[in-house]
Amino acid sequence: MPVKVSVIVPVYNPGIYIEDCIASLKRQSLPPDEYEVIFVDDGSTDETPARLDALAAEDPRMKVIHQENSGWSGKPRNVGIEASRGEFVMFVDNDDYLGDEALERMYDYGVANGADVVVGKMAGKGRAVPVELFRRNHPRATVDNAPLIDSLTPHKMFRRAFLDRIGLRFPEGRRRLEDHVFIAEAYLRAENVSVISDYVCYYHLRRDDGSNAGFERFDPVGYFKNLREALDVVERYTEPGPVRDKLFRRWLRVEMVERLRARRLLKLPDDYRRELFAEIHEVVVERFGPGVAAGLQPTQQVVAALTAADRYDDVVSFARWEAGVAPKAAPSHVEWRDGCLSVGFTAEYTSGGEPMTFPADAEATPLNDAPKDVAEAVEWVASQTAARFGQATADLLLRERSSAAQYFQPVRFTRETVPVGDDGEVRLVLRATATVDPADLPKDGVWDALVRVKLGGWTKECRLGPAPRANRPTPGVGIVGGRPALPYWTEPHGNLSLELGVRGKRLGLGRVRQSDVTVSGDRVRALLALHVPGDTEVRLRFISAQQIFEAPGTLSPAADGTGAVLAAAPPAESLSRGVWRVALCLAPDADRPQYTGLPFALRAAGGRVQVAPVPQPGVALRVARRARRVLAAVRRKVSRIRIGGQ
Repeated sequence: MPVKVSVIVPVYNPGIYIEDCIASLKRQSLPPDEYEVIFVDDGSTDETPARLDALAAEDPRMKVIHQENSGWSGKPRNVGIEASRGEFVMFVDNDDYLGDEALERMYDYGVANGADVVVGKMAGKGRAVPVELFRRNHPRATVDNAPLIDSLTPHKMFRRAFLDRIGLRFPEGRRRLEDHVFIAEAYLRAENVSVISDYVCYYHLRRDDGSNAGFERFDPVGYFKNLREALDVVERYTEPGPVRDKLFRRWLRVEMVERLRARRLLKLPDDYRRELFAEIHEVVVERFGPGVAAGLQPTQQVVAALTAADRYDDVVSFARWEAGVAPKAAPSHVEWRDGCLSVGFTAEYTSGGEPMTFPADAEATPLNDAPKDVAEAVEWVASQTAARFGQATADLLLRERSSAAQYFQPVRFTRETVPVGDDGEVRLVLRATATVDPADLPKDGVWDALVRVKLGGWTKECRLGPAPRANRPTPGVGIVGGRPALPYWTEPHGNLSLELGVRGKRLGLGRVRQSDVTVSGDRVRALLALHVPGDTEVRLRFISAQQIFEAPGTLSPAADGTGAVLAAAPPAESLSRGVWRVALCLAPDADRPQYTGLPFALRAAGGRVQVAPVPQPGVALRVARRARRVLAAVRRKVSRIRIGGQ
């Protein structure tokens, strides 16, 4: 069977952090004979070489190449390319990992769309990853019709024949931004680039020890020398004009202006800030024409103009003002509607903790020269932001807490200007309603709600909250797509989260009152504080001292909209004399169905069934349970004494 994908992993002293990478490569849904993994050990001095040799000995998919340390990732990746047999090659860092279906999905999407490059959706834990690029799938993306240039890391899939045809390899040696040079040329010379956004293919992690190569403080002189090489690639494959300016704008914005803004700049030591500023000033003056900065957002234009004018002190002062700017999002309603969660909220920007205000009748004016001082810069930013109110947007994203995978939710919003005082100032408030369908979320777990607000020169995210405790909307559990979903407010901060696959006490079934349960003939009915979009099949378990049996049930929306009615008809002959506890399974088709006890029982006697309290354990049973707990504690203590004695 031909190899479809060769995964190339450059390795240098990853320690335990390589284990998640290895595990994810073993779990791939692509058939084992259709992919290979090539670890290129770049002179590791820890236990990794032996670990990889043992791995290769036990798994024929895994191959290891050992070489002397080359100083960076470029040479190991090139060595891996030369050793690969796959139709496509995929680059993975040794401290990151893949989604289980990543290789299969990326390969199939690339073949279906004739792509030379396939970009898979990324999730970043402690690391920034592109967001706008993954708003939707792009079967045919270019640097002109999609924000491809926002993603310049090498963690993508490339057609091997394409790399060989154009002779594309990574720059080698101890250097920065070798991936920018490689990826920029790949984007500009590929016949087609395809982007997958509906499945997280790549998990980009910041190590707990903070030793990822990209987080080491760099030498500004060497860094911006390497950056110029990426700019050279753009100049080589584009003509002067809007497309080149747009591409150059990415490096000006991300690698230069953003390093000189707000807290990111202020947290650096002054001597390093000055060295960084000097190198950025030199590149800006040397390489970027006026069309590059003109396409930036207002705040970014100010920083670029002050940098070009070599005004370090003003850049720092502007950063201090901008560090106080932040979005704020307040919930207005959270409720179940037709099987989806409707989330209403307002959002606006604050400055120094107070709502930002803007001139009411501002007009867009170009920044023809650097502002004379920071006060003028702030005034110009406020005016240009107000002139762009019509471009302001609000989004709701759900981010899975354990993996940082995030997904945009459908949102409708309006823009409202709110007068402030008598000085002709206004606030801009975005009023939005998002529709969350839990069935669209790919896995159980806790999903945090984040609001992403674009306004003027800011694109920032914040948690949705806090919701005042006195009037928090408190919808119960919804059963959607066979999964229980619980919207809840975090403690102590009061932010909105959604727990999928919730079970046990968090289902809230313990609040059912006996008066909400009725028995008529052989039919049991109970009103539960659950939301269901329509008739939903469930399963009940009836438990007595001697036996257990199960019966199907149905949850239906209550007529008054206050919850769901549970209905079941257990066979009368099964409910023999005695007391039966009742447990409910909300997802009977799950691989491992979970049952939760309900706070009522059924008493059968004389051919009749009545609702009864749940029987409490007798005195003898309680004493036995306590004795078992005491005995277990004694055993643990004896075990610790023996271990200590050894």
